[in-house]
Amino acid sequence: MSTRTTSGLTILLAAVLAFGTSYADGASAQSPTAANALAPANAPSMGPVTAPVTIVEFFDPACESCRAMYPHVKQLLAANPKDVRLVIRYVPFHGAVSKQAINVLEAARQQKRLVPVMDALMQHQPVWASHRGSDPEKVWDFAVQAGLDRKLAQQYIATGAVETLMKREVAAVEAAKIQGTPTFYVNGKQLAELGPEQLEALVNAELSRARKK
Repeated sequence: MSTRTTSGLTILLAAVLAFGTSYADGASAQSPTAANALAPANAPSMGPVTAPVTIVEFFDPACESCRAMYPHVKQLLAANPKDVRLVIRYVPFHGAVSKQAINVLEAARQQKRLVPVMDALMQHQPVWASHRGSDPEKVWDFAVQAGLDRKLAQQYIATGAVETLMKREVAAVEAAKIQGTPTFYVNGKQLAELGPEQLEALVNAELSRARKK
């Protein structure tokens, strides 16, 4: 649910730039302290903590470009199951529908159902976050179909834990000057140009660097 489109990489990149995401010329490296701050220990993640390469994605579940990149990110994880890890940083740029999805994803993480629920929400994103009008209630429908226990999820959300997390995430977005989603960092280096091939190239470069150590 954004001005971005999934109908081809060229159009997707144009829409990203139109939306205002800023990408540096070349992968810009962060200091070790800044890189660690990008991936806090309790952030949602996929892949082993010991992986030598960490992808950090600033991610809005209602963002069409995030949905377009999601299969490619999963392919990188599947191709490097011991060596690549994904850390997700939530960005609720689309307001209530984004926050609803984040609530559900975090409840799914507590139930160890993050991946299947994420898969379901990305697959059906055009239904619950469409240009014609968002429908946050449908987020629950697809999450339950993917195995989420709604009653337990609502109990967890009611504790305020996700609200606290979102405040931290908003602060992280402001600190990192994130202007659009998805924004990727690989081992602290910001992806200069959004696209599957560019992300794969940066991941492979970091894998090669790690293997030479």
